Amino acid sequence: MKLIIDEKQIESVLSEAAPSTAEVSAIISKAREKKGLELDEAVALLDGADDSTLFSAAAAVKKEIYGKRLVLFAPLYLSSYCVNDCAYCGFHASNPSPRKKLSHDEIVAQVRVLESMGHKRLLLEAGEHPDNSIDYVTEAMKTIYSTKGPKGQSIRRLNVNIAATTKENYARLKEAGIGTYQLFQETYHRATYGKLHCGPKADYERQLTALDRAFEAGIEDVGIGALFGLYDWRFEVLALIQHAQYLEQKHGVGPHTISVPRFRPAPSVGLQPTAFSDSDFLRAIAVLRLSVPYTGMILSTRESPSLRSKAFELGISQASAASVTEPGGYGKAATSTAQFETADHRSLDEVVLALCSRGLLPSFCTACYRSNRTGCDFMELAKKGAIQDLCTPNAALTFKEYLLDHASIETRTQGEALLEKAVRKVQGKTGEELCRRLKRLEEGERDLFF
Repeated sequence: MKLIIDEKQIESVLSEAAPSTAEVSAIISKAREKKGLELDEAVALLDGADDSTLFSAAAAVKKEIYGKRLVLFAPLYLSSYCVNDCAYCGFHASNPSPRKKLSHDEIVAQVRVLESMGHKRLLLEAGEHPDNSIDYVTEAMKTIYSTKGPKGQSIRRLNVNIAATTKENYARLKEAGIGTYQLFQETYHRATYGKLHCGPKADYERQLTALDRAFEAGIEDVGIGALFGLYDWRFEVLALIQHAQYLEQKHGVGPHTISVPRFRPAPSVGLQPTAFSDSDFLRAIAVLRLSVPYTGMILSTRESPSLRSKAFELGISQASAASVTEPGGYGKAATSTAQFETADHRSLDEVVLALCSRGLLPSFCTACYRSNRTGCDFMELAKKGAIQDLCTPNAALTFKEYLLDHASIETRTQGEALLEKAVRKVQGKTGEELCRRLKRLEEGERDLFF
């Protein structure tokens, strides 16, 4: 049986001689065709391509597939209770800090704060603990979906990142209206994984095969990721590519997203991360974009605003904004009970304004999830280049909602100018209908999408 992660193959590829200039050039040319890369080609770019050539190719591929859009979301931590004692996580079981699990009313209060900011999609997070049962998570999802703001604001899609579980529990998440199920391997290096984990999560195979169970339960969109800084970053990049290839071969569709979080300090966490510079980080993002071109890439607020701006150009298609990493933290002063420290502390409006100033179109779209354009159907459209025909109009509609309901004066001024340029590029009947729907939003309607 084919291994999901073949460490011997990865180590062999990493030990190969440096590629020639001609070989790198040929691989860049192949990557520009948006057909993906094999492991040996990916490592050749990691080691042999100069930044300018690599970054230019990645930026071009990202623009051709995703355009100038960037989808925004926020994490919502439901509970910090956890039975695992992971060496990198602020919620580790031996941390003496107080624990928090949100009640129904507290979930409602947090959602109202997030809705008032302008968020439309959330990523639910919870530690692994008996109190954080699948019943609790699905009830929380029901509560969030039913919580509406004074102008009809609502959370329209919930992605979920909870511990590896059973096929039956994944079916429960599917029934509750999950968007993407995300689960990170943290590190794909088996020996390092064993050293860093204690508790149920120490089961490497349980973690690695969880997405197979999610697919079997009917969840069509899954997300993978590695926590960079736990092991050699080049190994993790190749393992992510290998995992993506495995999922596509077995299930007919690769991961919907790849997340690239980087280790950050947390209360009572003494782990010292492996070397992974900002330059390395950007190279990793660029090579992943070229290797799995149609997979979305997610960046969190672990990174600084300046680094995030560079990463958005190279390959990131989704980003969290105004994040809080502790249960109940939105709308309150920060405490010392967060899962990890963030580096981008800007408000959502400040992030949106910065995107506008760089010509990027902020998107709060959830249309594909609600129109059943998921899994293979989404990828088929993406590979044909047709997804932009839907994504750009939907991004424009959700951005218009944000500008009408939440934006500061400065953001609204810059945003309307950016939106006008984006709308002009939407041609034909779709463009005409987009203009009509934008007018309907101005007249008070909400939640219009293609």
